[in-house]
Parts: sequence; structure tokens; C-alpha cells
Amino acid sequence: MGMSVTISAARAQDAENILKLQYLCYQGEAALHGDYTIEPLTQTLDDLRADLEGGQCFVARLGDEVVASVRGRIDASGTARIGKLMVHPRMQRHGLGGRLLDAIETHFAQDPAARRFQLSTSGRGDGDMRLYRSRGYAPVRASADGSRLDLVELEKPAAAGTFVASA
Repeated sequence: MGMSVTISAARAQDAENILKLQYLCYQGEAALHGDYTIEPLTQTLDDLRADLEGGQCFVARLGDEVVASVRGRIDASGTARIGKLMVHPRMQRHGLGGRLLDAIETHFAQDPAARRFQLSTSGRGDGDMRLYRSRGYAPVRASADGSRLDLVELEKPAAAGTFVASA
């Protein structure tokens, strides 16, 4: 009998598992760019715990295992900055990224301060861009973070009280 994947808010005790997942998931990005000093691979457990305390994080669990995660926070300008959307390689192409994106958008859409959603991607992953565009995101600018990693920032408006359907 198979287990189903559940989406829930991350707990403080998930931090170590999220960091391990992050390290695994960002290896390919680092290899693609020839740069293993990117922030997801150098973030410490204490830094991650601070991220979790200062924002919102959702995880996907298969049983007790954290197999996917996303984080975000609303800044002073009303931008809900969504980041570190990651899915364990063996669990990709099952809709978990979309479910997590829906969960965090739904959470932030309930906050009247949220005016827009914003995220960034390297733009090299066709699947990533396809997911974001299918959810209404449009590129607003390209930038470099100083580590040879070119990023594309995508954005869409947030409508307060709007709830996203999740499959």
C-alpha cells in the first residue's frame, strides 16, 4: 500500500531535514553553473532556522520524510518573496512543486499586506519556467547574484482573499 504526500506548515524540528533536502536539490544547479558556493549550498542550519522563524515555510511529507519544501515572507513593500521551492529528485514530476506553490500563495493571499508574489529562477530549467508561467508569473527582470548564476525574477499580482485550488 502506497503512502500519500501531505502538505503542511514546516515545524521547527524540520529544519535539519529541510537543509539536507536543500543541499541535495541544489547540487545540479551548482554543477550547471560550475559554482558550489551558491547560497543554498552554503547556508548554515542556524541561518535556515532564522529563515523559518522570520517567514513561512511549507513542506511535503511522504510519511515522516520531508520530500519537498518552499519558503517565503512578505517584505515592507507588500511583496511576498517566495523562494527555495525544491522537490527531492525521486519525487519530481508528480505535481509537488505546484502544490507547494499553491499552498504558500494561498497563505500569503490571506494577508491584506500582500500586493504581489515574486520569485526567481535560473531560467535554465524549462520545467521551472513552465510551472511558474502556468501559475501566472511573468518575467520582470534578469540579474546576476555575483556567483555566475544568472537569475530571472518573475512576478504576479496577489489578490487578497483569493484562494488557489490545489489538486
